Amino acid sequence: MAAPISSEDALERWDLLAAELGDPAISRSRMMGRPILTREGTMFACLNGDSVGFKLGAGTPEHDGALDVPGAELFDPSGKGRPFKDWVSIPLAEAEQWLPFAQCAVMHVAGSEAGSESEAESGSARGA
Repeated sequence: MAAPISSEDALERWDLLAAELGDPAISRSRMMGRPILTREGTMFACLNGDSVGFKLGAGTPEHDGALDVPGAELFDPSGKGRPFKDWVSIPLAEAEQWLPFAQCAVMHVAGSEAGSESEAESGSARGA
């Protein structure tokens, strides 16, 4: 499936979101034909048409809160009923919510990276 086309307003809001995050560890890229934001190589936000999907972690208060936003739903970039369970898509109509959820997503992936590093360190300590 081709990536949905984003409106000019969505693209402008996306650019503003990337600028507002202001973190040198955050990069812009593309994946699946869509604009994405990554933190140290880990994707945490994806513009999909006129909505942004954020990786918030299923079952977290942030994930649950995002699903309470009007028009929000689990992020399904394929459009085939196979949503990413850790991701929530928030529509352009609620773009004022994008920055707070982007900040939560950055913290989520940063925490996941820290957890992976801790597991790797403890694993190497056990193997010694």
